[in-house]
Amino acid sequence: MPVVDIVNLSKEKVSEVELSDAVWDVPVRISVLHQVVCAQLASRRQGTASTKGRSEIRGSGRKPYRQKGTGRARAGSRKSPVWRGGGTVFGPKPRSYQQRVPKKVRRLALCMALTDKRKSDKVVVLDEFKLQEIKTKRFVEAMKGLQIENALILVHQDDANLRKSSRNVPHIKVLPTDGLNVYDILKHENLIVLSSALEKITERLAPNERTA
Repeated sequence: MPVVDIVNLSKEKVSEVELSDAVWDVPVRISVLHQVVCAQLASRRQGTASTKGRSEIRGSGRKPYRQKGTGRARAGSRKSPVWRGGGTVFGPKPRSYQQRVPKKVRRLALCMALTDKRKSDKVVVLDEFKLQEIKTKRFVEAMKGLQIENALILVHQDDANLRKSSRNVPHIKVLPTDGLNVYDILKHENLIVLSSALEKITERLAPNERTA
């Protein structure tokens, strides 16, 4: 099993922990990560764009002018797509952009993303990250102590002080383990995991194992 150090906010080693092979040491396949990220981004699209075809445009069906003798092109309806204010040909209609990805593939992609971060030495395990108040300055000072500017911070459960203190800091996101997803892991350069969140990640991705 991979072993990583648990450090404090001063980047001093406190202890170490063994990580699950089923979560943090799996073969990485770019095609699987690509499929899951594309599906995740597609599901964010609203799909509410809508246009009217010629049958939906308000107006008369009367021929605008006679067929011959005017010197103009033939026209049969004011709702024709070539006329200003006419209907739209093959325009968008409300639709869902969601792509179905099997649950096992989504779980595998999460494990691959976590493994990639670990093998790139971009995973930092913290013993705790406590802020007594909502203060961006305190959060920035803590991140400077870790020498990290771009990171996804995984917490056991929502921490209002930590989340609100970090929300104005660019390239930083605080996320409970319940919201763990492939896109955010790959988007951020580093992954900061609180020690209390490690067990939750293992329970979610490898229910039959526990962190040591």
